[in-house]
Amino acid sequence: MDQYLIILFRTILIYFLIVLIFRMMGKREIGELSILDLVVFIMIAEIAVVAIEDYKDPILPTLFPMFILLAIQVLLAFFSLKSKKMRDFIEGEPTLIIKNGKIDEKAMRSQRYNYDDLLIQLREKNIRNIADVEFAILETSGKLSVFEKEENKSSITIPLIMDGIIQESNLDRIGKTNLWLRQQLKDRGYVNIKNISFCSYQEGEFYIDLIDH
Repeated sequence: MDQYLIILFRTILIYFLIVLIFRMMGKREIGELSILDLVVFIMIAEIAVVAIEDYKDPILPTLFPMFILLAIQVLLAFFSLKSKKMRDFIEGEPTLIIKNGKIDEKAMRSQRYNYDDLLIQLREKNIRNIADVEFAILETSGKLSVFEKEENKSSITIPLIMDGIIQESNLDRIGKTNLWLRQQLKDRGYVNIKNISFCSYQEGEFYIDLIDH
């Protein structure tokens, strides 16, 4: 019976301790956590589990690493506020994914960010066509900040080519064929499909982005 009381006491104590630590670390949404925040949170969670499970051991030595992590986090946060270089080193820098309506594939590759990620986040912002985007910035939190052009079309855009590969299933969706697509591209001066990074279709209009060389 005593061991259950000890576990209960430790669980309650550690719960409030973790709440206190997180409050001292500052208020941030889950989606805005940096890599450092996630590492600290995971380590604190692991330490908390050990402190509860090893109820026969003294609790203070087990909790001591939590306070060390808190001190490190607070100090790094302080220096990050004072130094942009430190902040960029710890949290990274925002990445410009689309500039003046042009997709920066090199930037996408550096962030391990693909076209599916881009299209999903654009749809979440009710943007159906990449051609409607003037600038898109991938924030350090992983969120996409989008600046639209003046007009935003209402219908949905259909990706027809991704990374030089024709999306046959999407052609079927709009009732078109591979031959039709190649002819449309040829009429616009695009002969080699492999040179096309991204191509979408919407209401008779094509958006075409070539692979960067």
